[in-house]
Amino acid sequence: MEELFHRRSARIGQAPGNLNHMGPARAEPVRITLMNYDAERLDEREVTTIDECHECMSASSVTWVNIDGVHDPSVLEKIGEKLNLHQLLLEDVAHTDQRPKLEDFEDRLYIVMRMLSVSRVEDDNDGEEFRVASEQISLVLGPTFVITFQEDAGDVFDPVRRRLRESKGKIRKMGPDYLTYALLDVVVDNYFTVLELFGDQAEELEEEVMENPSSETLRDVQHMKRALIQMRRTVWPLRDVLNVMIRGDSKLIRKPTIVFLRDVYDHTIRVVDIMESFREMVGGLLEIYLSTVSNRMNEVMKVLTVMATIFIPLTFIAGVYGMNFDNIPELHWPWGYWYVWGIMVLVGMVMLLYFRRKRWF
Repeated sequence: MEELFHRRSARIGQAPGNLNHMGPARAEPVRITLMNYDAERLDEREVTTIDECHECMSASSVTWVNIDGVHDPSVLEKIGEKLNLHQLLLEDVAHTDQRPKLEDFEDRLYIVMRMLSVSRVEDDNDGEEFRVASEQISLVLGPTFVITFQEDAGDVFDPVRRRLRESKGKIRKMGPDYLTYALLDVVVDNYFTVLELFGDQAEELEEEVMENPSSETLRDVQHMKRALIQMRRTVWPLRDVLNVMIRGDSKLIRKPTIVFLRDVYDHTIRVVDIMESFREMVGGLLEIYLSTVSNRMNEVMKVLTVMATIFIPLTFIAGVYGMNFDNIPELHWPWGYWYVWGIMVLVGMVMLLYFRRKRWF
């Protein structure tokens, strides 16, 4: 996942409302798509300027403007000018390391959330591992419109677009606050997809830790722990955002929509519970890994200790009869050599039987 802590030293001394993009460098042009609808019709198209979006907005319809790319300050300035967006709001849009939050600008409601996406890549051992990427989604709710800012093209909003095109459910009959709910809901539901992959990997790691732990296993466990920490930083603040929204303090959120927002809040609580369970599981995997490695080391040390213990009396016997004295009686025995070998073999067998009886190996 992305870095846990971003370097903010580049922002020191900048004036409030600075629109210089803070995030991965991008060169592709900004893409603006428009969906204007009511209960009877839907107008969907890609536009080249924000002026076209502004002309479509009316009190009798809902307008959803989706902007892919926040790296062009001139586009953000134009949007802020046409739609009366606060300069600090635009600054948060351009600085893509914001934590999920909610800010009320009276006639505008600004919501920041994190969208998670999963991709499978080949690792160094010709296997597969999944990587979780986090992208900031900025959402502006107005009286008749919703604006979504994304860092790059591609999102999880296709189910919402499909419902709008097919006029399924209440979405075409409700206002922009209901569209905001639908977008929040699909982002939160996508967290469950990420958690399912976490669960699959946790099961694989648990089996690997128990059977054949290695340094690669430890690396995978640490990677998963880091990803869960990042996901926790994504989900916990969003829970607080939804909690504020369902209180009904904003005039932009109507009472019928609050019921649906409660459902999203419940989903967020479930995500938090599952995530905390996985965090405990990963912590347990680390303990199991250390215990397994320690047990394997103990087994090796036990075998070496048994072997060394057996050879101690044998070394003593060989040392006694290795002394260079002329008056050693056994030195001149015809069968002295085989006599000493017999004693050594007997001592070794007795010790082996004793160790086996004690179940030391």
